[in-house]
Amino acid sequence: MDRAQAYDERLPLPALAAWVRTVWVQRTGPRPVLQRNLPTGGVELQCPIGATPRLVGPLTRAKVEILPPGLTIVGARFWPGAASPLLGVPADELVDQLVPFDDVSGEASDLSGRLAEAPGPDAALRLLQLDLVRRRARTPPPDSLVAEAVWRLMPWRPTGVGPLAGDLAISESQLRRRFLAEVGIGPKTLQRTLRFQGYLALAQAAKHGPRVADLAAEVGYADHAHLGRECLRLTGLTPRELLGGAVDRCGCGHDHAASYEPFLAARPRTALTV
Repeated sequence: MDRAQAYDERLPLPALAAWVRTVWVQRTGPRPVLQRNLPTGGVELQCPIGATPRLVGPLTRAKVEILPPGLTIVGARFWPGAASPLLGVPADELVDQLVPFDDVSGEASDLSGRLAEAPGPDAALRLLQLDLVRRRARTPPPDSLVAEAVWRLMPWRPTGVGPLAGDLAISESQLRRRFLAEVGIGPKTLQRTLRFQGYLALAQAAKHGPRVADLAAEVGYADHAHLGRECLRLTGLTPRELLGGAVDRCGCGHDHAASYEPFLAARPRTALTV
């Protein structure tokens, strides 16, 4: 099994920035690839060129699969709560699922055909984004209260669900119901997922090997053991296994700066320098 693959991650078109966290082109080589889809808090739209697009997540645990050789995928990763109105699918029906886009959208086959006719992966990725821009133009904006709550649950913004609901002038039960409808998972589950994404963002950015305890503490883990338990729960691996033998830097060889930039941008200036 070949873990190596080409993965090019980019920021979305400006018109999609409030909806889409990152877009990417992924290519497998001459051998099958072990793919580990990690929880991000949002939904992903994955479009294998020449095959049916599919929706992934929101995930509460990793989904492992084998990708065939010679495959090219273009995709978009949505912010929590953004995919449901844009794609017209209830988020709570997608939790921990990998679903053919045809099952929720009659336009998927047309999208697949247009992507297959693109002259190359970059052109296919642009076509995908333009398709999402057209959908955005006829879609009401996401629930503004949920969007504000999602932002407040990002790493480096320590808050409890109770105080958050109070700040938003809504009961905890109402907040949870709106999260399940728009995000697919509850606010506490999302907070834990985003905290782990914050840790991965630090590991991606680390250059000089700061202590893992420093990285873990900065995003709110009590200690290294706390981080380890959460990593196992979310990914099925220890931090060292997940990060390619390191716990203080990303060892996958791929540049995830486009995906993690928003997490690092919200980081307090007084935070530990990596």
